[in-house]
Amino acid sequence: MNLNWKKIFNIIQKPERIIVGLMSGTSMDGLDIALCGISGSGSETKVRLIEFKTVDYAEEFKAEIKSIFSRHDADLQMVCLMNEKIALVHAGMILEAIGSWGYKSDEIDVIASHGQTIFHAPKSLHGMNDYPNGTLQIGDGDHIAVKTGIVTIADFRQKHIAAGGEGAPLAVYGDYLLFSKKGEDRIMLNIGGIANFTYLPADNDAAKVFSTDVGPGNTLMDQYIQKHYIGVYFDKDAAIAGSGVVNQSLLNELMLSEFLGAGFPKTTGPELFNLGYLKKAQESSGTLAIKKEDVMATLCHFSAIVIVNAIEKCFGKTARPSIYISGGGIHNPMLLGQLKKGLYNASFYTTGQLEINPDAKEAVLFAILANETLVGGDTNFGNRQGVPSVTMGKICLPS
Repeated sequence: MNLNWKKIFNIIQKPERIIVGLMSGTSMDGLDIALCGISGSGSETKVRLIEFKTVDYAEEFKAEIKSIFSRHDADLQMVCLMNEKIALVHAGMILEAIGSWGYKSDEIDVIASHGQTIFHAPKSLHGMNDYPNGTLQIGDGDHIAVKTGIVTIADFRQKHIAAGGEGAPLAVYGDYLLFSKKGEDRIMLNIGGIANFTYLPADNDAAKVFSTDVGPGNTLMDQYIQKHYIGVYFDKDAAIAGSGVVNQSLLNELMLSEFLGAGFPKTTGPELFNLGYLKKAQESSGTLAIKKEDVMATLCHFSAIVIVNAIEKCFGKTARPSIYISGGGIHNPMLLGQLKKGLYNASFYTTGQLEINPDAKEAVLFAILANETLVGGDTNFGNRQGVPSVTMGKICLPS
């Protein structure tokens, strides 16, 4: 037997696997690294979040990623080179992180790497009937495996697309396995660059679970801040948005996207919700000259309304779900306040109250997906659009 497969066989037999989950989102501010102890599989999955940190990207590295991110005119040579470079940078960050936590490479069983999304192209966005759904995450898993000496599972989204999904959101799988609770209807709301949620029914029926993107979370606000405020990457504590006033004309134009009226599940990204989308809305509403603070206030309100409308569309205005929030949006008090006002019947929590750091949640979920690749795969989510019952990820060997 190949020694690599013997190693994987031994990992599978362990009562608990030590898995490093990685996530780098469309904000491109850094790499989330979650060191997890995972036992069991499927509905019997148990997770210990042992350590977590976010390693910030260097300014030059951010610029390199942005040069090829969500661009129709991206330099293909740069895409090719960044596929390798991102992997090597991530591998270095992993080694530094586990070392700072007192671990050696041979004490880590698996790395679960999401990679860096540089383009997301579901049919609903590209509109070309002769082409399938598409998505591209770079940061090659083999490079991570070889540099760290650790088995790496990567490129999870391609199987989802191959099986009929759109490649996102994948949170539905980990959310169900980790957060379902008999007797409580739960909504796991993640507010990253794009906002998405997973519905977990009170009867724990996997065939009723679904997950969907709903529209912009932080992406428009972050993009606007980065363009107009030099050296600033996000609106800390909503200080800028909080000093502005919502412009109703601009808000009305922002709400006209066909995506917002489409059925669920669906996916989107900065390929749609970007500064070009904002500029077009400002031109149409005659608001190009309004104050920057008012633009930010309006963008914040836009994100809140999109989330509120989506949850009400799915569950009705009288529903009383428990909403558990994660992602960067939890640090925006203005956004959270608007959500609570709009969904006044709901109870709001963070995943911290479920013993998972809300900033770490997505990295933890990819660790769970890797665990399912190794020892799970028995959960039946039914045969519905957007939630194929498949095992995801490509196994990359260190030698």
